Amino acid sequence: MKDSLLPDRPRRRPGGVAYARIRLAALLRPPVTVYEAPADVVRDRDVPVTVRDGTVLRVNVYRPAGPGPFPVIMSAHPYRKDALPRRTRRGWSLNAQYRIMNQPAPLRISDLTGWEAPDPAWWAGHGYAVVNADTRGAGTSQGTGSLMSDAEAQDVYDLIEWAGTQPWSNGAVGMLGVSYLAISQYKAAALQPPHLKAICPWEGFTDVYRDFMTNGGIVEQGFSRIWQAATKHGARLHGDMAKERPLHPLRDEWWQAMTPDLTRIRVPMLVCGSFSDGNLHSRGSFRAFEQTGSTDRFLHTHRGPKWATFYSPDALYTQLGFFDRYLRGHDVPPPPPVRLEVRESRTTIAEIRAEQEWPLARTHWRDLHLGPDGTLSTATPAPGAAELDLRRDCAAFTTTFTQDTELTGPMNLRLWASLRGADDANLFIGVEKWTGSRWVPFEGSWGYGRNRVTTGRQRLSLRQLDTTASAPHRPVHTFLTPQPLSPGEAVAVQIPLVESSTLFRAGETLRLLVSGRELERRNPLNGQFPSHYPRSRGGYCTLHWGADHPSALEVPVIPPR
Repeated sequence: MKDSLLPDRPRRRPGGVAYARIRLAALLRPPVTVYEAPADVVRDRDVPVTVRDGTVLRVNVYRPAGPGPFPVIMSAHPYRKDALPRRTRRGWSLNAQYRIMNQPAPLRISDLTGWEAPDPAWWAGHGYAVVNADTRGAGTSQGTGSLMSDAEAQDVYDLIEWAGTQPWSNGAVGMLGVSYLAISQYKAAALQPPHLKAICPWEGFTDVYRDFMTNGGIVEQGFSRIWQAATKHGARLHGDMAKERPLHPLRDEWWQAMTPDLTRIRVPMLVCGSFSDGNLHSRGSFRAFEQTGSTDRFLHTHRGPKWATFYSPDALYTQLGFFDRYLRGHDVPPPPPVRLEVRESRTTIAEIRAEQEWPLARTHWRDLHLGPDGTLSTATPAPGAAELDLRRDCAAFTTTFTQDTELTGPMNLRLWASLRGADDANLFIGVEKWTGSRWVPFEGSWGYGRNRVTTGRQRLSLRQLDTTASAPHRPVHTFLTPQPLSPGEAVAVQIPLVESSTLFRAGETLRLLVSGRELERRNPLNGQFPSHYPRSRGGYCTLHWGADHPSALEVPVIPPR
C-alpha cells in the first residue's frame, strides 16, 4: 500500500521577484571596480616561448621594477591573455563573463587582470613576477590546442621551465587561478617539472565527466554548451567537443584521458574547496585535496561568491603567505591543514576554525530514515512507499533538530526506488534549511544566491558503484554500464550530495527533496542560469522505505569539542 506524499514546490520559493531585481542591477552594472595598475609595473607583452615541438606560445610577463630575481606566479588558459578590462568613455569595459555569471558581491582588480587570473599589479606590488600564458591555439599562441589533454600539460611544463630559468626569475614557479586556470595545474604538476615549487588551484574540477559535463550521469545542457561554444570561438582546437561529446554518453576512455592523476602531484598544494559551487568545481576540489600525493597540502573552504572571494584581502593574503613560504623560503607558518567555514545562511558565517583533515575524523554519521507522511527519523520506519510523477511532483521529508547541530562534510542519500511507465529516470535531490516557516537560501554556482544547503542528482540506470573508488558514506559511480529498470523492480541507488558545512540551530528544520526534474528555475534572473539538466522523460517513481528497503539520508554530524 502506498502512502501519500508530502508534496512540495521548490521552484516557487518566496523572494524570487526581489532577488530578480538585485540580479538585474548586477547584470547591468556588475559590482567590479577596476583600478589602473601603477606605472612602475614592468610589462612585457607577447613574449615568445618555444616549446618542445617547436611551436611558439606567447605570454605576458608582469614584474616589479628592478632586476630581481623574483618568484613567479603563472596561469595558463584558453581565454586569451589579452582580454583585459579596457577604459572607455563610460568607464571600464569588463569581460562578458562578469555579466553572464552573476556577481553578488563587490570585487576589485587592476586593468592588467584577465578573467579568473591573478591580479598582476597586486602580486608585483608584493614582489612577484606574474606570467599569464595563452595555451596552444589560444590568443596569440601558435598551433592547435586540445583542452585538458596530456599535450596541453606538456606545454604548461615547458612554460614553467622557461619561467624558472629567466634572468628575472628566482627559479621558483607557482601556479594560481580559478576554474580552468586551476584545472590546467593538475596534469602539469603531475609531470613534476623541476622549477614548479607550489600550486594553488582555486576551485577547479578534477573529473570533467563526473563533476561538470555529466554530473550524476545526467548530461548538463546549459553552461557546458556555453563554455564549449566560447572556447571554440576563442581558440583553435583539435576536434569539436560539442560534436564529440554525444558520442560518449558513458565515462569511457575519451573522458578518462582528460582526468589528471592526482597521486603524482608532489609539490605543496593549497586547494580552495568551495561549498558554493556544487554544479561545477566543489566536488573535484575536495577530491584534489584528498587524493594529491603532496605531503604539504592545505584546504581553504568558503561559501561566499566565487570571484569576490578569490580577490578578497583574506584570500589574497592566504595565497601570499603560502607562496612566500614555498617560493621564497620565508619563515612564515603554513596554512592550517583545513580552514573550515561554517555557515548559518547565505550571509551569516557561524564560525571559521582550523581542522586537521577532510572529512573530519570525529564525524558522527547519522542515518535519517525516510518514512510515512514525509518524515525523517533516526528510527527505522514500518514498511511503506510513496509514488511521484517524475515530470511534475517533488516529495519532501523533514526533521527538526532539538539542539544546535553542525553538519559538515558530504551527505549521501541511500534510496530504494522502482519505476512505472519508464525504465529510467533522472532524480534531483536537495537538502534545505528552514527556520519555522522561512526557507533559508545559500550561495550557489555562478553567483546564484537562492541555493540549498546541498544538492545531488543521479540517473537511475547508471547507479553501478565503483567499488575501488567508493569510500564509506561517499559512493562513486562507474558510469560505464547502463542498467535499465524492469517494471516494478525496486533497486538500491546511492546519490552523493555535494560537500557542505552548515549550522542548524535548535528548532530549525532539515528538508529533503526528491524530484524527477530540476529543483530550480532556469530563469536568468531568479533561477540557476546558466545551469540546465533535462528532467525525466515521464513515468512514475515509487520511493520505498522500511527494514527491507532502508532508504535514508546519511548526514555528517560534528560533535562539539
